[in-house]
Amino acid sequence: MNIKPDYINNLIQNSQFYFKRLVLNDIDNTTVLAMHEPKMADEEICLFHRDIHVGNDYIKILHQSIARGISERKEVPIVRFADGEYAFYNYDLHCNGLYRQAESVDAISEAMPAHVEALRILAACGKIAPLIFPGNITRKKRGFFNLLSRSKDESSASTFMKLLFDNRIELTADNYIPFYVVYAYLTSEDFIRIVDGKKVCILNSEFNRVSCTSWFSRLSSYPVIYFIEIPAEYVATRWGSIKEKILQQIPPDTNLCLVGAGIGSLPVCVDLAKRFSIPAIDAGHVLNMMNDRVDKSNGARLYTIRKTQP
Repeated sequence: MNIKPDYINNLIQNSQFYFKRLVLNDIDNTTVLAMHEPKMADEEICLFHRDIHVGNDYIKILHQSIARGISERKEVPIVRFADGEYAFYNYDLHCNGLYRQAESVDAISEAMPAHVEALRILAACGKIAPLIFPGNITRKKRGFFNLLSRSKDESSASTFMKLLFDNRIELTADNYIPFYVVYAYLTSEDFIRIVDGKKVCILNSEFNRVSCTSWFSRLSSYPVIYFIEIPAEYVATRWGSIKEKILQQIPPDTNLCLVGAGIGSLPVCVDLAKRFSIPAIDAGHVLNMMNDRVDKSNGARLYTIRKTQP
């Protein structure tokens, strides 16, 4: 793993990865882009592995992984990483954005070994889905008096890649998918149909059974849905103390878990997948969609709106 010192650029210069616009056949980002600043369109340019040339191939890869995880009872954790995670792993309290994720820098420091170990497991048996695009790979220097971070580097995809490098965790064709592929897949007919009749456990801080049931049934999918409530705050730093209480509530014959735990989704998904030998997916915003609470995400997100059929 030779990606030092300019981690992402080195991956590109070594021809392991390259940047390309993520185009998915049935996705239309027009509405979402119209609601936000024009620069959001930059996030459509994603990191691709050199062996992947078409965006929909990533959807197929993710679908196949989840299908095998369900049918063969294999642990398949799938976790997304973006600005909040980058800040958390950079000991930066800017991780507290829409939700409170860490009480203090010391709390992050105490939780870090567990997160690094979870990252190793994720890389070995699951999918790492970081948000990496040309606009978030720079490592700008912070001011000298910034007390919120132990690092003088602004949190970015590059600081996340440094964490991976420092812990000998490598992005590969087997373990990497673009961030937005997870959203696109979870809102696809492929996903909705694969869980038809399956036992799905949702771990989140809130749950609207009527909305969730309707979300699936609109495409004639009828999973058996269980709900396990987890705290709305500080799962990232307190998972170790609540882990067993939560895991004991999950039916042992669950086929798949959907998780909404913010930055805590990494250890939660890894532990769920390992304990029950199933796919455990960091669903985030899609759970807000299922609950009819898109407002909690400050509006719609890229790669979640399908093209209107003619």
